[in-house]
Amino acid sequence: MRFWTALAATAVLPLLGAAAPAGAITYHIDPTHAQVQAKVGFFGLGSKTARFPRLEGRVALSDRDAQAVTLDVQIDAQALEAGDTLTRSRLRGPDFFDVDHYRHVIFHGSSMTRTGPHSAQVAGTISARGVTRPAALTVNFSQPFAVMTGREPVHIAATTRIDRRDFGMTAYPLIVGRQVTIMIDADLMPSGV
Repeated sequence: MRFWTALAATAVLPLLGAAAPAGAITYHIDPTHAQVQAKVGFFGLGSKTARFPRLEGRVALSDRDAQAVTLDVQIDAQALEAGDTLTRSRLRGPDFFDVDHYRHVIFHGSSMTRTGPHSAQVAGTISARGVTRPAALTVNFSQPFAVMTGREPVHIAATTRIDRRDFGMTAYPLIVGRQVTIMIDADLMPSGV
């Protein structure tokens, strides 16, 4: 999987300073054990995947309110990797992520609906290329919520789907699909322990 992930947006990360929920159990993304991938249809026959190896962020869960969450992920679109130099150059360029003007893609999650002992839907927004749109992540945690203390590492695997046109990425409509599946895979380390 190596073609095109998340989106490329806003400036740095003021979102990472967002307030944590009351009674928060907080984690930060371990940047050495995290990556984002994006998969898109290609020629209607297969798919291409891009990889974003540089990201940072945090997760704060409430031990009092099952719906309270702060989940912030900032992806460095300038670090985008693709299967070949031409694809990488096009994805970083003005037709797609336009990394010279919009270095980061940001997901900000603000509410959570638990769907199982260690799974949830996190509602929020994705910002890329100066555009912010609603988004929902399906998140699986390696630990059940009931035993999370904020003292041990936790792994998350999260997915969402976007329409690239919503972010001004309209180039090559007959070659590159509209729907992009974004996958976040990250180890979360306890914060402040």
